[in-house]
Amino acid sequence: MNKAILMGRLTRDPEMRTTPSQVNVCTFTIAVDRRFKSQSGERQADFIPVVAWRQQADFISRYFRKGSRIVVVGSIQTRNWEDQEGKKRVSTEVIADEIYFGDSKKGDSYGGNDTPMETSAGRSSGNDSEGFMPAPDDDTSLPFDL
Repeated sequence: MNKAILMGRLTRDPEMRTTPSQVNVCTFTIAVDRRFKSQSGERQADFIPVVAWRQQADFISRYFRKGSRIVVVGSIQTRNWEDQEGKKRVSTEVIADEIYFGDSKKGDSYGGNDTPMETSAGRSSGNDSEGFMPAPDDDTSLPFDL
């Protein structure tokens, strides 16, 4: 099984292109925080290249910008190629299958604001149904008994 689920922020605006056969492709990089801080107390991040095709590419180029929080579900793919000097290179990237907003869109049309998604009561701070919102943290909402 090859499945990657990532949440991070775009490091730059997405780059939209069209192939010679008129298929839209969007490339971007997301910064994903590591779980642990370094010995100096700083949080480190990994910079993951992502490629999205067709409708996913259109969606990303329309609604996401540098700094936007994004959730990507896809698969990891490697490819071999030669650079301009003829040297063999290897690229590893995530091919996006599903894209979700990682922030609510309340103050920013691209979802790139730094406001928290939840209020202190643990509920969504808005009625925005387009963003990625966490489920309530209680067992009463489960559809089955434990």
